[in-house]
Amino acid sequence: MPIDAWLPRGFSLGAGSSLREVIEDGPDWQVCSTSSGARALLAAPSLASRWITSELLPLGSLLPFEFGQDTFFLLQSERQYRLTSLARGKSPDSASEALAFARSLHITRTRVPDVPLHDSIYVERFGVLLPTYSSSTALSDDVVLGAYLSGGVEVSCRSSRRLQSIVSWLPAVNLAAIVQAAGLVREADTSDESQVVSASDERPPFELPGRAALESLFRDHVIDIVDHRERYMAMGIETPSAIVLYGPPGCGKTFAVEKLVEYLEWPLYQIGSGTVGSPFIHETGRKIGEVFAKAIDHAPAVVIIDEMESFLAERARGTESGHHRVEEVAEFLRRIPEAVKAGVLVIGMTNTLEMIDPAILRRGRFDHVIEVAMPTKEEVLALLDSLLLKLPIAGGVRREQLAERLAGRPMSDVTFVIREAGRLAAKAGRSQIDHEMLEAALSATPVRDPGLTPRNRIGFA
Repeated sequence: MPIDAWLPRGFSLGAGSSLREVIEDGPDWQVCSTSSGARALLAAPSLASRWITSELLPLGSLLPFEFGQDTFFLLQSERQYRLTSLARGKSPDSASEALAFARSLHITRTRVPDVPLHDSIYVERFGVLLPTYSSSTALSDDVVLGAYLSGGVEVSCRSSRRLQSIVSWLPAVNLAAIVQAAGLVREADTSDESQVVSASDERPPFELPGRAALESLFRDHVIDIVDHRERYMAMGIETPSAIVLYGPPGCGKTFAVEKLVEYLEWPLYQIGSGTVGSPFIHETGRKIGEVFAKAIDHAPAVVIIDEMESFLAERARGTESGHHRVEEVAEFLRRIPEAVKAGVLVIGMTNTLEMIDPAILRRGRFDHVIEVAMPTKEEVLALLDSLLLKLPIAGGVRREQLAERLAGRPMSDVTFVIREAGRLAAKAGRSQIDHEMLEAALSATPVRDPGLTPRNRIGFA
């Protein structure tokens, strides 16, 4: 929508330059393009006076002028310098530009210690950020820097691993220098800049207790490609391929994906019937496209397609809404390869793989189609060991016996049994969980049929 300009197009700025159009604006300011290819900032007197009082700009750089009965203040930039609102979400083009912004952030913060800067105006020519004093939710300075470097993703520059994965064009050593120039390196870090650089190397390995095969898949086909991007790019592999996980309800698909997303620390975008489903014609397809577009804009990112059968059922099934289904499937067919190419990890989940349109499951869209069955005794035992390791356990716990009884049940049942045993121990005033408590917890956790209402009731029958 066109912005209502304060001044007419062609308004003279002197020295042969004139205004062209408004590019960005706020209640008390406008950034305009000029005939010389540079930009100019217009501000209302109330906002300009706050900048002047805070001594954010050199004397004479902000000039008052009158237009009709109104008074404005004008600041002119030059073509080689940035003049833009941080809300615009444009990332720097080089490490030197990023470093200049970091220094500007540091200088501004020394002059206005308590003013939010998340939606300020960056005036690169004078190395300063001009607060707009808006009422929007403020962000801390470490997130302001992270959002600038990443082009709008609200990530802290202290989360070095996540930020490095998003701004992979920026070498780690440069990122460390930029964080330090902004005055945001913690005291413990200032003695050794390499701590910022090497933080990603010190992270614990990715683990999925009880799901060794799925853990191996994620490590080999996702995490290793992310961690050693240049090595894989030399072999023509730029991004991880899309993945489908299928299996019965409760098999652990969602938990596994959540752990992967948590490990990657990438922005997450979800497509499900509750987020994009709509009864209106074309609306669902439009929303699906919007989700993918946002993920591509903030790549690397993750898109999860939950309950794939809701959108991607085979088009030949001939349901009443078949023509809408064709449109939705076509949108996915177009968007998935586009997103993967842009650095988005696409993961689909379904309980009924046989319902999915075969065109979606072809390689080139989803390269990996993985069955996630109910856990075996060995897998339950691995999860039990992982959970019990963190708790005070008495001797004599018969782990294998418990694993045998829990085999084939949802992983969430295993977690619940351990939690319930801990509750029983705490209620009894015990300092350890023993086998009898685990048995009691297991007996109180009946097998649930996913299609039935739970039988445990409180109240009148």
